[in-house]
Amino acid sequence: MKKINIGFIGAGNIAETMAKTISKIKEVESYAVSARDLKRSKAFAKKYGFKKFYSSYEEMLKDEKIDLVYIATPHSHHYEHIKLCLNNNKNVICEKAFTVNAKQAREVLILAKKKKLLLAEAIWTRYMPSRQIINDTIKSGIIGKVSSLTANLGYVINKVPRLIEPELAGGALLDVGIYTINFALMVFGNKISKIDSCCVKTKKGVDEQNSITLTFEDGKMAVLNSTMSALTNREGVINGDKGYMVIKNINNPESITVYSLDRKVLKTIKVPKQITGYEYQILSCVDAINNGKLECKEMPHEDILRVMNIMDTLRRSWKIKYPFEK
Repeated sequence: MKKINIGFIGAGNIAETMAKTISKIKEVESYAVSARDLKRSKAFAKKYGFKKFYSSYEEMLKDEKIDLVYIATPHSHHYEHIKLCLNNNKNVICEKAFTVNAKQAREVLILAKKKKLLLAEAIWTRYMPSRQIINDTIKSGIIGKVSSLTANLGYVINKVPRLIEPELAGGALLDVGIYTINFALMVFGNKISKIDSCCVKTKKGVDEQNSITLTFEDGKMAVLNSTMSALTNREGVINGDKGYMVIKNINNPESITVYSLDRKVLKTIKVPKQITGYEYQILSCVDAINNGKLECKEMPHEDILRVMNIMDTLRRSWKIKYPFEK
């Protein structure tokens, strides 16, 4: 397999985590990084061993040696940066939320297919081995017939500019709520019959916390909560008629504990050791590029669009529109 040269757009905190990750992946070369500030990209390149650094995204994208671009900018800018990469004939993996809305997502996905380029969303939980472990545990029948789940995710991040500003597509939904939605879809599938929800808004009009109930065609229900103003236990609980299972940290599962009807522990399943958890999405992109695929099987384009449509539906019901959408 060909070693993949990766270029970064953005040099913030999440890019630093990714840089630490790929430095330990033999299939990927830490090749180039770009930021709007040359000093910042130079310091980032030196710290994490990147060969090249650039003061503009446009300049970096002219480098013909780059095989894959990782976009790590605020999600308000993802649409613009994905288009920039695709129009420079670069394969792309973009941080979640993939775009701000389904209209933007649909446009760039069509462009990627037209250009015959890989376009993937870096929603790391979709690529992790824990996803299959959870589903295999359910299929084993150990907790019986499953009918409901709950999931929550919350951090005290309500002072972070990109999360509080409407101009930056702020709010809990696109940043943390997206994980609860993906958790439910990974466990219960895609056939949703009804969506109920409510949210509490900030003074600037973005959602500070929200509660979502997804009802599926087969009668299963998922109750999801996310917040950017409180710390939660981040647990996912899947309920059956013979017991239940608790996933510790749905954002990056640490363990899965199975309980009997009398609430006694039947077993605890450890997840495989990892670098940071980011490696799985990059390795999926490497495989896709080397095999001429335009999407990653763990998060296909139809699922990217499905999640964006769900979040659009939620925001419409909450009457939340970002300034650039009006």
